[in-house]
Amino acid sequence: MLEIICLSIIQGVTEFLPISSSAHLILFSNFFNFNNENLTLDVSLHLGSLLAIILYFKSDILNFIKNKNLFLLIVISSFPTIIFGYILVKFNFIGHIRSIEIIGWTTIVFSIILYCSDFQSEKKKINNNFNLKSALFIGLFQVLALVPGVSRSGITISAARFLNFKRTEAAKISFLISIPTLLAVSCYSLQKLIIEKNLILSLNNIYGIVLSFFFSLITIKYFIKYLKSFSLKLFVIYRFFIGMVILYNVYY
Repeated sequence: MLEIICLSIIQGVTEFLPISSSAHLILFSNFFNFNNENLTLDVSLHLGSLLAIILYFKSDILNFIKNKNLFLLIVISSFPTIIFGYILVKFNFIGHIRSIEIIGWTTIVFSIILYCSDFQSEKKKINNNFNLKSALFIGLFQVLALVPGVSRSGITISAARFLNFKRTEAAKISFLISIPTLLAVSCYSLQKLIIEKNLILSLNNIYGIVLSFFFSLITIKYFIKYLKSFSLKLFVIYRFFIGMVILYNVYY
């Protein structure tokens, strides 16, 4: 139970902050010897995050019926990651990029990119300026998040900030384009469970969904509030510090 609580907190908080959920899950699992290879638990954690973001942005999602253009752009921006992610899994490349050393370097390098992006002016909004060009630009950047330590939230926010979107608007874009990605991850994992005939929903899975949902919802709400008043510098410092600690342990 303790493992489920810890993994749910890590998933819920780090999925939407620019600090990399996959890196934290790998690091905490290695440090505490958590067995997060449980596919049903993985599905539960991602499903909780997906439900949280759907609930928080329910009005925007309902408006997709009226604003089909925004819906199409969000789907398009998710295609590169879904396609490249499928290729990585299909040809078993994932294991080659999940080392602690790679996580250390990507955590530092992409903290610098996040820092540089936050110097851009804040003048664009999603309703007026999110077009096909920006959707493709952000979508291609999101592919980099397949490497642990990059952070899907971090790289998409960075890409949006490079295009001069406001911080809160950049976060909103990042959250909205996470919906197709999280949905694809959940569907792929569910397919594997069906093939393995292991589609059994236990009490632990329900705990995982509920806890991941709760912590995801809280994180989304307060992260957007935070960005209304503050820059991304705090997350840059955190990433850089964590990256240095990781590399110190790798090389020394």
